[in-house]
Amino acid sequence: MLDPSSSEEESDELLEEERRDVLVAAGGGSPRSLPQPPRDSRGREAGAARAASPSPSVLSEGRDEQERLQREEREKRLRLQLYVFIARCIAHPFNAKQPTDMARRQQKLNKQQLQVLKERFQAFLNGETQIVADEAFCNAVRSYYEVFLKSDRVARMVHSGGCSASDFRDVFKKNIEKRVRSLPEIDGLSKETVLSSWLAKYDAIYRGEEDLCKQPNRMALSAVSELILSKEQLYEMFQQILGIKKLEHQLIYNACQLDNGDEQAAQIRRELDGRLQLAEQMARERKFPKFVTREMENMYIEELRSSVNLLMANLESLPVSKGGPEFKLQKLKRSQNSAFLDIGDENEVQLSKSDVVLSFTLEIVIMEVQGLKSVAPNRIVYCTMEVEGGEKLQTDQAEASRPQWGTQGDFTTTHPRPVVKVKLFTESTGVLALEDKELGRVVLYPTSNSPKSPDLHKMIVPKNSQDSDLKIKLAVRMDKPPHMKHCGYLYALGQKVWKRWKKRYFVLVQVSQYTFAMCSYREKKSEPQELMQLEGYTVDYTAPHTGLQGGRMFFNAVKEGDTVIFASDDEQDRILWVQAMYRATGQSYKPVPASQAQKMNLKGGNANTDVSPLYTDRGQKHGMDEFISANPCKFDHASLFRLLQRQTLDHRLNDSYSCLGWFSPGQVFVLDEYCARYGVRGCHRHLCYLDELIEYSENGSVIDPTLLHYSFAFCASHVHGNRPDGIGTVSVEEKERFEEIKERLSSLLENQISHFRYCFPFGRPEGALKATLSLLERVLMKDIATPIPAEEVKKVVRKCLEKAALINYTRLTEYAKIEATTEKDPETMNQATPARKLEEVLHLAELCIEVLQQNEEHHSEAFAWWPELLAEHAEKFLSLYSVDMDSALEAQPQDSWDSFPLFQLLNNALRNDTLLCNGKFHKHLQEIFVPMVVRYIDLMESSIAQSIHRGLEQESWQPVKSITNSLPNVALPKVPSLPVNLPQIPSFTTPTWMTSLYDSTNGSATSEDLFWKLDALQMFVFDLHWPEPEFAHHLEQRLKLMATDMIEACVKRTRIAFELKLQKTNKSTDLRIPSYLCTMFNVLVDAKKQTAKLCILEGGQEFASQWQQYHSKIDDLVEETVKEIISLLVSKVVSVLEGVLSKLSRYDEGTFFSSLVSFTVKAAAKYVDVPKPGMDLADTYIMFVRQNQDILREKVNEEMYIEKLFDQWYSNSMKVISMWLADRLDVQLHIYQLKTLIKIVKKTYRDFRLQGVMEGTLNSKTYDTVHSRLTVEEATVSVTDAGGLQGITMKDSDEEEG
Repeated sequence: MLDPSSSEEESDELLEEERRDVLVAAGGGSPRSLPQPPRDSRGREAGAARAASPSPSVLSEGRDEQERLQREEREKRLRLQLYVFIARCIAHPFNAKQPTDMARRQQKLNKQQLQVLKERFQAFLNGETQIVADEAFCNAVRSYYEVFLKSDRVARMVHSGGCSASDFRDVFKKNIEKRVRSLPEIDGLSKETVLSSWLAKYDAIYRGEEDLCKQPNRMALSAVSELILSKEQLYEMFQQILGIKKLEHQLIYNACQLDNGDEQAAQIRRELDGRLQLAEQMARERKFPKFVTREMENMYIEELRSSVNLLMANLESLPVSKGGPEFKLQKLKRSQNSAFLDIGDENEVQLSKSDVVLSFTLEIVIMEVQGLKSVAPNRIVYCTMEVEGGEKLQTDQAEASRPQWGTQGDFTTTHPRPVVKVKLFTESTGVLALEDKELGRVVLYPTSNSPKSPDLHKMIVPKNSQDSDLKIKLAVRMDKPPHMKHCGYLYALGQKVWKRWKKRYFVLVQVSQYTFAMCSYREKKSEPQELMQLEGYTVDYTAPHTGLQGGRMFFNAVKEGDTVIFASDDEQDRILWVQAMYRATGQSYKPVPASQAQKMNLKGGNANTDVSPLYTDRGQKHGMDEFISANPCKFDHASLFRLLQRQTLDHRLNDSYSCLGWFSPGQVFVLDEYCARYGVRGCHRHLCYLDELIEYSENGSVIDPTLLHYSFAFCASHVHGNRPDGIGTVSVEEKERFEEIKERLSSLLENQISHFRYCFPFGRPEGALKATLSLLERVLMKDIATPIPAEEVKKVVRKCLEKAALINYTRLTEYAKIEATTEKDPETMNQATPARKLEEVLHLAELCIEVLQQNEEHHSEAFAWWPELLAEHAEKFLSLYSVDMDSALEAQPQDSWDSFPLFQLLNNALRNDTLLCNGKFHKHLQEIFVPMVVRYIDLMESSIAQSIHRGLEQESWQPVKSITNSLPNVALPKVPSLPVNLPQIPSFTTPTWMTSLYDSTNGSATSEDLFWKLDALQMFVFDLHWPEPEFAHHLEQRLKLMATDMIEACVKRTRIAFELKLQKTNKSTDLRIPSYLCTMFNVLVDAKKQTAKLCILEGGQEFASQWQQYHSKIDDLVEETVKEIISLLVSKVVSVLEGVLSKLSRYDEGTFFSSLVSFTVKAAAKYVDVPKPGMDLADTYIMFVRQNQDILREKVNEEMYIEKLFDQWYSNSMKVISMWLADRLDVQLHIYQLKTLIKIVKKTYRDFRLQGVMEGTLNSKTYDTVHSRLTVEEATVSVTDAGGLQGITMKDSDEEEG
């Protein structure tokens, strides 16, 4: 990539702009340019400075433009040269393979796709999609949308290219797994089914309706680069990486003959030979790189030789040609440190003739015969074909009038010059004929260079045959085995072989990648007549030799002590032979025909060009010959590889995959092959890689720490002498660069850990933070053998997390716009109301808790080695928050209780965290709120006490069923005598007993208000969940004691009021128990119930005995009070019965009233019909009893106390009647008295039995006494005055009126 200040072609400018946008989005930094060759000090910087001067001269501007053009030209030439080397690596790899075990990279999301994704999820939440979902799923999606998708941290990660669709899905999956686990079990529906259903719905939302059809096609096309690539795809990829045009690639491809495996193998052999020669030269001249120890210099030479020998072995292990299934390599025995210069020495293992036996396939196709006249048209003819020394094949039969076949015969032979015989026969008709008659034959001598098309051949016919012009049309195709590199006829003359100048058939045979032989063959022979190994020979064009007859175009092969002269019949054949032998010998010198050399000299070109004659002119025309003919051994491949790796990484990070710095398989393959082929040291490769990755990471790109760890471990192992790649030499430059990169990497890692929420948002990439911590530990090691003490690592991580706390809180306050408001307008902030400040600090508390929960959820696993450090980080984070919290709380007015929700919010979050519970911040929070809680309870206690006093004084004792229903929403009454206005108690939860009151509530307003206040106060303190056990128990004990005292005061005051109210009621049968008395009764009943809830201490065993004594007092008090008011009420209703009985006493015998009544009745009876006394008194009393029973049953809530009251009422009534009768034991009852008592007793007995009074109480001794007396009295009256009772009797009867 060019420097951003320089101009370039339009396409390069567009690429530069895109790259600049990516880097700016990733976090800043300027794009990087290619490494530039050394230049003078008047570079771009100086030019820029001059350009900024007030009056730049035209001369300086022209010089700057010239320098810029020169720089661009140098960069372009460097790219082209590098591409030539890369193209050769791709064309003929012999060291590396494309890896198949690399992790598949996912398509990354860009900011446009993120925006589309937000819109799709928002549309789902707005109900604008057709996806059906329940409320739980909608809540999960809403949380995912608000917390994750809208997060600015995710947006930054997307801009840096580190997010894929898989990351988004994994975050959602983890979120719903936690939610689904918390859901209740449903019969017939497993949670796994719910999870899979939710994920399917998520996928539907993610894809959107419009992309359902297009997405698979796009994914299939774009996924190619992550798979194994073909050579054409690799060429195209590196054209894009290096900015090579298609035309330039085509010229390089053709000129380098990249499709010719033999040429590429020969090029490799020449390169390896050059590398060995350089090593020998370096050893002779003692010019070595600077190593950490002097002993490494000799080791360095051995390493160079070993690496070249390994490459030779790799090359030799390849098949001669990928198309040759039969002929495999024959590995020649070499010494371990053999050099290219040793090849061809006398000690080499010589080839035998059997080593170069070839195998050929022949195809013979017989088409037709022409000129057949000697046989009748209806005669049958056929042909036979054979390769001499092999089997014979026959065609189908045909009529002589149409001798056509088209039959193919396939043969295999080991003869380079086989003899093919084809014969024409006709069937003999004679009876005694043993063989068919031969009509003609043809003998052919094909070679691999022979024409493959069908041709007419004149056949040899028998003597006296009429077919003098008999011809056969056939084709003979002889293949060229993969290990036969060239063949044909040559004249040859040598000193050791081919000692006579004559024309022979030669075959150039490749035995292995490093062994070639020139072999001459005779007809029908498998083994060569003579052969010559080409190792050590140099081939070149020569002038004609006048003393040799035969052959026009000469060339020779020269070796120390031997020269072999060859000659062909034409120029083209000579060029092909020389090229083939040039590739075989491995010589560095490229032979050039004399005519071509003259042309190049006239044009000023270089005669040493590595271009085939066919493409030489085009290569020269476009200036490619310089790059193609360049000797790779003369280049600094370390710097070239650094450029290549930088450009490849830049291309990789800007493609459509979330690679995190990992190369694609194809890129790894090419880089591996380049390093092996051109001797790039592994340490240098990884140091450059680390340098690039660190720079990208510093500029905001997301880089996998595992990748950094791998390269760093390799370099550390190398620098400390562990030979990870077998290289034991360590240069001073490598060591210094390693120390520099180690320092940079350490700084980078510490910065990433300090920004862990933003470098690894929501735990993405998966496991990256944990890998970063592991890498930090490795970087801190002094060497690779001695592990660093755990405390040192812990110290560094603690320091990073302290910085992280400040960073996280600073960014959080900026997000909450508290600190920003303070900086912009301090006066406005100071004038903010206390309520506003409290609202802001409460919102900030919610954000802080969310941050801590996210840290625990997404990052705690990474810090599992040091959980206490994460707790210290949280304490530091909260200590920063406490400054704002304390400031807001100090601004609150005195006796303001609006801050309790803040305590509840923070305490609920902290008390469930084992590491933060009762930590430094938690204790500070308690210290702040302890006085507030105590003060609040004190004021509420005073308020409740005064409300009891004032309320009961003004109490109307009306039942408050309709009022109590809305009590949870009614503000607590304000107490005028207190100096502060007590607000409503925060109704965090509705009182648990309130539901029952909705159905039956007959208490007074004061009592209901008291019980609600006590319950709400206790629930408020309970909801605080005070973390310190002693103070929590103190609060509970105090509230229980308060409730006990308040209920006791209420009960006593109610008892007094009940007695006063009861005294004011009359004693006649007109008495109906007032509702306020029932309300008082209910107050006591409710007090009995509430003591069980409000006054029982849920403490340990140590509090049981003393509290039991205290609690039993309030229970006894309530119970005794209830008994007292039952007794008072019973006494009241029994006094009514006493009044009735006192009226009956008037009819006692011997009294004045009784005598007067009797006399008056008797006197009047003489004149008129006087009515007898009626039953009004009894009926009135019975109605009184029944109605009061109904009132009590309806308005008193407790059944048990009703039963007790009725028991006492019945028993006392029977006692009163019994005592009244006992006083008249010696006197006969008046008839009116008897009738009234019988009716009262019977109705009372029946009514109380219907009210549930037990049989034992009903049939008591008192009742039996009363029943016996009344029965006797009834019997007495029935004797004296049977009609006086008017049917009233003590006997049970259903005929009586109600």
